[in-house]
Amino acid sequence: MSKLVDPEEIRETRLADALSERYLSYALSTIMSRSLPDVRDGLKPVHRRLLYAMRQLKLDPSSGYKKCARVVGDVMGKYHPHGDQSIYDAMVRLAQEFAQRYPLVDGQGNFGNIDGDNAAAMRYTEARLTEVANLLLSGIDEDAVDFRDTYDGEESEPTVLPAAFPNLLANGAAGIAVGMATNIPPHNVGELCDAMLHIVKTAKHTTESITNSRVTFEKLVEFVQGPDFPTGGVLVESRENVIEAYRAGRGGFRLRARWELEKLGQGLFQIVITDIPYQIQKSRLIEKTAELLLAKKLPMLADIRDESAEDVRIVLEPKSRNVEPEMLMEHLFRETELETRISLNLNVLNKNNVPGVMNLREALIAFLEHREDVLVRRSHHRLGKIEHRLEVLGGLLIAYLNLDEVIRIIREEDDAKKVMMKTFDLTDVQVEAILNMRLRQLRKLEEMEIRKEDKALKAERGELKELLATETMRWRVVEDELKELKQTFGPKSDLGRRRTDISEPPSIVIVPIEAMIEKEPVTIVYSEKGWIRAAKGHLEDISTLKFKEGDQLKFWLHAETTDKLIIFGTNGRFYTVGVDKLPGGRGHGEPIRLMVDIPNGHDVVKMMKHEGGRRFLIASDAGRGFIVPEDEVVAQTKNGKQILNVGSSDEATAISVVPDNADHVAVIGANRKVLIFPIDELPKMTRGKGVILQRYKDGDLSDVQAFNLKEGVSWQTGSGMRSETDLKAWLGKRASAGLIKPKGFPSNNRFS
Repeated sequence: MSKLVDPEEIRETRLADALSERYLSYALSTIMSRSLPDVRDGLKPVHRRLLYAMRQLKLDPSSGYKKCARVVGDVMGKYHPHGDQSIYDAMVRLAQEFAQRYPLVDGQGNFGNIDGDNAAAMRYTEARLTEVANLLLSGIDEDAVDFRDTYDGEESEPTVLPAAFPNLLANGAAGIAVGMATNIPPHNVGELCDAMLHIVKTAKHTTESITNSRVTFEKLVEFVQGPDFPTGGVLVESRENVIEAYRAGRGGFRLRARWELEKLGQGLFQIVITDIPYQIQKSRLIEKTAELLLAKKLPMLADIRDESAEDVRIVLEPKSRNVEPEMLMEHLFRETELETRISLNLNVLNKNNVPGVMNLREALIAFLEHREDVLVRRSHHRLGKIEHRLEVLGGLLIAYLNLDEVIRIIREEDDAKKVMMKTFDLTDVQVEAILNMRLRQLRKLEEMEIRKEDKALKAERGELKELLATETMRWRVVEDELKELKQTFGPKSDLGRRRTDISEPPSIVIVPIEAMIEKEPVTIVYSEKGWIRAAKGHLEDISTLKFKEGDQLKFWLHAETTDKLIIFGTNGRFYTVGVDKLPGGRGHGEPIRLMVDIPNGHDVVKMMKHEGGRRFLIASDAGRGFIVPEDEVVAQTKNGKQILNVGSSDEATAISVVPDNADHVAVIGANRKVLIFPIDELPKMTRGKGVILQRYKDGDLSDVQAFNLKEGVSWQTGSGMRSETDLKAWLGKRASAGLIKPKGFPSNNRFS
């Protein structure tokens, strides 16, 4: 029987408020407990719990390996109430040398590869901690950080790791939360240590504190030259952009594959890729490049093949020995993932668990302050241990001085502890130590050892108290830690040497289109139903071309495969298509809408080769138009470029090339009236509705033509082009109605 709900427990609230409250809780949970790393240890909760669980399992670098399934089980059962696969995926990434600049997990077995293959199941793989992970956990048993209860309240877990290693910037992080994201590329630890040592040194020689350090970003970038990726590559970003990215905490870096030239003799050569950009799957890179090659979009490349073993070796064969290697690589960098952009978004949780974007200086200072805080806490912890031990040693020394009396009390008194405390003025801790003392410790030699230990501990206690009282001493200790860290992971070590080269931004190489595409003559054919093709050669007899049933020729023109085709649509948009990308002349071609996004209900007004430098006169059927430079109509996307604004009931209907010597414009409407007026009355624009060219009582505009008055206006007849120079009757002001068209003018009211 279901339990009835107590009406007093029902709380009335607006649905919007209830949803907002719950969504906010979800968002905060995602931001703070899943997606954003802590600035101090650079870890998200799942990674922190993995490392802590592995430490609890005693998986130190010097110990043996344990099955990953054991680790995942402990993490899921004790600390992280999420799916085992997500926990294992996080663990796998910590072990991948191509994903982590400084791996935190030492894996044994198949942990995936740079081709994108998945790791083996967790029951087959084994793992233990690395030395880097050991540094992150160093001092965790010495009250260095706060602990909190786990989700079930049975155990405790650290809220942050002591982190004697700058993991946030060294290994980087990436995550998407609710309304915010983070993306931090990895950096070189030796360079980070140099930057932090400079911050400490600068603060030491000035009156400012570490927190208020004003070390310039220009100076920091002298040490931290840029990201250092585990997969190497070449960073091609200007120093100014690097400085600005680190100053803002946001920006990006261009990363290229590293390549080298291999000469084969007789003028032949091949290019070998030895490093690919970070987070790019090698197999996918080769697959997509091969697809571009088959689609004839890489005309200078003959073949690509993968000869990789343990090291990356991708071989590129040029199409000809005459191809410049630099030109080929510039084109590949532009067209493929051999060049990528790595973004920087230093969005992290600070020590108060508040998310925000930090710059490089703030992130380095946050790590330094954490190290000082850990040092203070560990010193206090050690001081407490020393005080306790000195108390015990004091009691033991009293016992040695009064050994016979102590033995008598133990043998004869019923409550030896109470009597001893009263007789020798001892504390509870001291008496317990005496009573727990073994008989063999009663030797004279043991007494000497106790006195020696007491002296050493008192000296250490004095040093610790001085350390805690003197800020400069604490920063000296932090400096020594950083120097030792640099010594371990410096440029002389295999793990610490810089892998990503720093290079100047490449000078823009304008690759001639003729070098990219084989120049061939073609005839472009466009049908009434919107099918387009490019037949080989400059055809003179178009009548032999075949079309789909019910379809027929609409436009045709001669061009070269290196040309760009400009298409003017009835929606007032211009579209640009490379002639080399048009389907061949066999068959009926393909619909134009597969190449450009012409909306349904609209069609092509005209298409022509892009020559550059010309002017177009464009007009809508509403009788409005203007002149636009040809270079302004070239579109970069399939969506085209809006030039002529048309109303919902209007359409673009005419376009004419304006000759250099044109001084007049002829307009004809569907009402068969022609108007001629000076071209100076037309505005030159890059976008708009234009001005009224001709007024109509009934009907709309059919066609326009710009021409030289002395040469006359021309139109197409069945026997060829005809010109008319006696045009005085049709001359007038722009926006006039005009007069009936001349005799012999085509019935379709078109000039061409």
